[in-house]
Amino acid sequence: MKKLIISIFGAAVLFTSGATSTEASTINTVVNNMTGIPYKWGGTTMAGFDCSGFMRYLFDKYSIDLPRTSQQQAKAGTPVSKANLRTGDLVFFNTMGNGVSHTGVYIGDGQFAHASSSKGVSITKLSNPYFKDRYVTARRVTGQFMYNKMIGKI
Repeated sequence: MKKLIISIFGAAVLFTSGATSTEASTINTVVNNMTGIPYKWGGTTMAGFDCSGFMRYLFDKYSIDLPRTSQQQAKAGTPVSKANLRTGDLVFFNTMGNGVSHTGVYIGDGQFAHASSSKGVSITKLSNPYFKDRYVTARRVTGQFMYNKMIGKI
């Protein structure tokens, strides 16, 4: 009887944790599997990425074609306020003092994924002082269908 109760409890835990994991974003899984890929200026492959090359590679997995540079990507889609960010929105930063020069993708919980010149593909909080002070804008390039795909609802 004790084994039966433990088995039922274990199944219940597995079932409920599975329900929670369906809320986890598939884009987060993709990003987590790519964390640590080195930074490479002009890089667009798993051998190394620059920030905009990483966005192109990532969004290509969802059949979304992005322009090549962060400046061009900052003009794609529609503007979205920082307060209304959702998973899959592109976020842009001025890291060189002359307009948009860095991009990443918002992945929820106040975090974004990007190809950092010092750490390669990594996840950083928008509240990080360096990026908070350099935030410029965000753009939504996904429709509802692709958004649902990115968060694992499809």
